[in-house]
Amino acid sequence: MRMIHGAAVHCSYIHLSSSTFAVCCLLIMDTSKSQLIIQTLSLWFTSEEEARASLLYSYKHTLNGFAALLSEEEATKLSERTEVVSTFRSDGRWSPHTTRSWEFVGLEEGLSQGWLPSGAHAGENVIVGMLDSGIWPESRSFSDEGLGPVPARWKGVCQEGDSFNSSSCNRKVIGARYYLKAYEAHNGRLNTTYAYRSPRDHDGHGTHTASTVAGRTVPGVAALGGFAAGTASGGAPLARLAIYKVCWPIPGPNPNIENTCFDADMLAAMDDAVGDGVDVMSVSIGSNGKPPRLPDDGVAMGALHAARRGVVVVCSGGNSGPAPATVSNLAPWILTVGASSIDRSFNSPIRLGNGMVIMGQTVTPYQLPANRTYPMVYAAHAVVPGTPANVTNQCLPNSLSPKKVRGKIVVCLRGSGLRVGKGLEVKRAGGAAIVLGNPPMYGSEVPVDAHVLPGTAVSMAGVNTILKYINSSANPTAYLDRSRTVVDVKPSPVMAQFSSRGPNALEPSILKPDVTAPGLNILAAWSEASSPTKLDGDDRVVKYNIISGTSMSCPHVSATAVLLKSAHPDWSTAAFRSAIMTTATAYNAEGGPIMNADGTVAGPMDYGSGHIRPRHALDPGLVYDASFQDYLLYACASEGAQLDHSFPCPASPPRPHELNYPSVAIHGLNGSTTVHRTVTNVGEHGARYSVAVVEPMGFSVKVSPTSLAFARTGEKKSFTIKIAATGKRSRRLKMKYLAGSYTWSDGVHAVRSPVVVLVA
Repeated sequence: MRMIHGAAVHCSYIHLSSSTFAVCCLLIMDTSKSQLIIQTLSLWFTSEEEARASLLYSYKHTLNGFAALLSEEEATKLSERTEVVSTFRSDGRWSPHTTRSWEFVGLEEGLSQGWLPSGAHAGENVIVGMLDSGIWPESRSFSDEGLGPVPARWKGVCQEGDSFNSSSCNRKVIGARYYLKAYEAHNGRLNTTYAYRSPRDHDGHGTHTASTVAGRTVPGVAALGGFAAGTASGGAPLARLAIYKVCWPIPGPNPNIENTCFDADMLAAMDDAVGDGVDVMSVSIGSNGKPPRLPDDGVAMGALHAARRGVVVVCSGGNSGPAPATVSNLAPWILTVGASSIDRSFNSPIRLGNGMVIMGQTVTPYQLPANRTYPMVYAAHAVVPGTPANVTNQCLPNSLSPKKVRGKIVVCLRGSGLRVGKGLEVKRAGGAAIVLGNPPMYGSEVPVDAHVLPGTAVSMAGVNTILKYINSSANPTAYLDRSRTVVDVKPSPVMAQFSSRGPNALEPSILKPDVTAPGLNILAAWSEASSPTKLDGDDRVVKYNIISGTSMSCPHVSATAVLLKSAHPDWSTAAFRSAIMTTATAYNAEGGPIMNADGTVAGPMDYGSGHIRPRHALDPGLVYDASFQDYLLYACASEGAQLDHSFPCPASPPRPHELNYPSVAIHGLNGSTTVHRTVTNVGEHGARYSVAVVEPMGFSVKVSPTSLAFARTGEKKSFTIKIAATGKRSRRLKMKYLAGSYTWSDGVHAVRSPVVVLVA
């Protein structure tokens, strides 16, 4: 360590944004931290005034550090010092990734008192921190009627700003802050046409996720057009919300649509959230492109130190599926969530001129006149000259010829551009309605949209039938029947094609995602500053909106963690993750395997341990625990990274798959390997568990011992899992994964862990 004016300084992390700014973490001992930071920065600036001007944030509750603007040369010099463990850029690579969904996951009585087993109390007085785009506090979902006083342990603030003052917080939204110093350092002054300089949500995303976690019970809710009507409720309706606005519009052609979030801003929010007293953090944000290494990942580092303080961090897995190795938020101390469907659809039949009926899906409030037939045209046959050949069917802006589409139903394909933007283009060109079809990669999955004109969306099979009809008819016609909400759709859940898939691109020995939850066509509260499509020119105002993404599935798991925190306040963060994972199911509501939208059987690379079951998670029987030191050892083994200055990496740390994780993943196994695990009894009394194994094809799995006897709550037992290749594998299995499982059961609890072997 280097001594500066009598204080010990240890730089742990530096974040470089663009070409100019860095974040360095320090451990301060003998003097004022703020003054010491200035003293440290003054080593690279000609005056103390310049040093103060460069400082963006000072982290004080988790990471001992600061965010500062530095030149490349200054940052490089700082990163070369022996006190510095790692450096990484904070470059804006991050972006934001329910009337029936809670019923679907098993909380059927969630709208009345006593809806969960004793102790959960609907999350009462648990504080959940939302890192997102802010909140629309006037929504009925955030009423504080009937709530008691703000928990005395709360230390946060209600930060005032544009259209947001202290009265915007209440006993439900107990605190709110916003962070944009790093954003403005990179993008210049915030354009307040598209965002409030305050915790108020202009976008809608943050309001949607917050109400999914902890929205109050609100009867008579529906999306625009009356779709999905019913009573809305968050999963933990009595929990308290703390808002940390970290995402802002990207300057450019679509500021209403695209948002970005910077490491330095998110770290400051996570640091404050821990100091404020949150119990759970819900982060529907993920990295774009190649996932950063753990030491270079601001969310991972913030989450690590939050976990050290007992805060559960839940993150979305990303919307880059179905391609493999696309999942983000890969740290094992984060609970990472994929997205799947619920048992509800919004049926909109399309009646073709030849008598065939194709079932579409829509939530647009606009309808064509009943039983009136319209001409139908494929977009590729109606483009203006000069449209690139590879996008003629995409209905991109200014691509359609008004002469060829006016008064017609236009068939467009998903792919390039925004789905709602395609409807806007059809309307601009004078089309009567849009039929939006899936290309092969999306299969049968149909996200719904509140288009700006009549229209519907269809599956790959549906659009293929329509195009076959158009190509075989001299005068193709169709009309759109009235649309309606349908429940009890089977099979469900189905994995969303957009949901990012494993394997874990950083460390394949840790299975990601961890679980899946409802994320397709989810209704929740919305910002009244944003239209349902968020398009310029769409002036409609809604209080509730239907959208899709792992951003929507993440808060379902966050709410489950809130319920567990209320019922088991003394559990570790690893125990919460374990309870949610080991009680998840790989089966749909009909008892068959969970499927992908393309009709294939889904597996652990799609859904991790399975679809969440909150009721079961409250009483898991056994849990897999892990400590802060376990995570540091994992980082040493996985990336050779020292993540904490006080814990040097040993010469031979345990292998990454030895982390006491609730799932098992083995990469490149040719012979055999033995994995060690330890479980803790969290039942109310002693119990005896026996194990059942489902072996991956071509591998044997032997668990020893085969039974575990517990005399008391809190007792731990260890066992081994020997996985060996049997020589029965087909050569066709190269670069594939093979899945099995083992399950501990005492006749009441079934504690299931997937076993995945990645064949190199």
